[in-house]
Amino acid sequence: MRHAVKPGLYALGSPGAASDVFVTANYKMSFDILRSSLSGMDAWILVLDTRGINVWCAAGKGTFGTGELVKRVFTERLHERVSHRRLILPQLGAPGVSAHDVRKETGFRVVYGPVRASDIKEFVISGYKCGEGMRKVRSGVVDRLVLTPMELRPALKYLLIFSIAAFAASAVTVSGVSLNAALEYGLPLVLLGLVSVMAGALLTPMLLPYIPFRAFALKGWLAGLLSVLAAIVFIPLPENAAYRLMALVFFPLASSYLALQFTGSCTYTGISGVEKELRFSIPVYAAGLVVSVALFASFKLGLL
Repeated sequence: MRHAVKPGLYALGSPGAASDVFVTANYKMSFDILRSSLSGMDAWILVLDTRGINVWCAAGKGTFGTGELVKRVFTERLHERVSHRRLILPQLGAPGVSAHDVRKETGFRVVYGPVRASDIKEFVISGYKCGEGMRKVRSGVVDRLVLTPMELRPALKYLLIFSIAAFAASAVTVSGVSLNAALEYGLPLVLLGLVSVMAGALLTPMLLPYIPFRAFALKGWLAGLLSVLAAIVFIPLPENAAYRLMALVFFPLASSYLALQFTGSCTYTGISGVEKELRFSIPVYAAGLVVSVALFASFKLGLL
């Protein structure tokens, strides 16, 4: 159940000097999917030390990179293992690898395989050429929905903490702690919190290409705002301007923050774009949190 495998050279089947060498990361899922896709073949699998990170992310971080690849070629004495000079790398590892530098330093030629491991056998049979669609990353509704549990699970944990805090803060009244106050003022916050989680971590990824704006933060904010406005039609909120304004400030921003997390699970993004979003989003989130707390405090002080 470890998430990482030991870097090194692995034999699949009974590989010989003419067998292909496939390069991957030491993230266990990447390794397992690759060897499963190569089932029935005799091949070598060269596993790089990517600190347990998948190929795509490790390429962006530089751990699936030229230096590590060159190091593994010599460490595993690959020149003595195979008679050819060909390394087959996953296409999504290309940002971290300089193919000409690898060839210059090792003598091995880098060949980029298809995006999906399931196409590797066809790629090899066709003479190491990618057919139509093998170079494209599909990111349809189903592909995006498959990834949403990775964002929903931690978000729901934070929602639990938020719910406890919301009920506790709402329960405080001038006469002491009131269960009725906790339910009247805290329950709407918890329900809106759930709405913002669904909007940011589920609705935004599902409708990603159709929501206006390029930035994920803005997409999530818009989805959150519309979801909150729709929800308050059915969720009775206290007739208090500060409370209602707080809800319209805090929950769309919470949805925005959750949507921004999906940049790491999406093929639409690049590191420079994500860094740009973070630069303008984080100050907005911080300011929104301060304003929301101030508005809720104003609401509570009015009650007290």
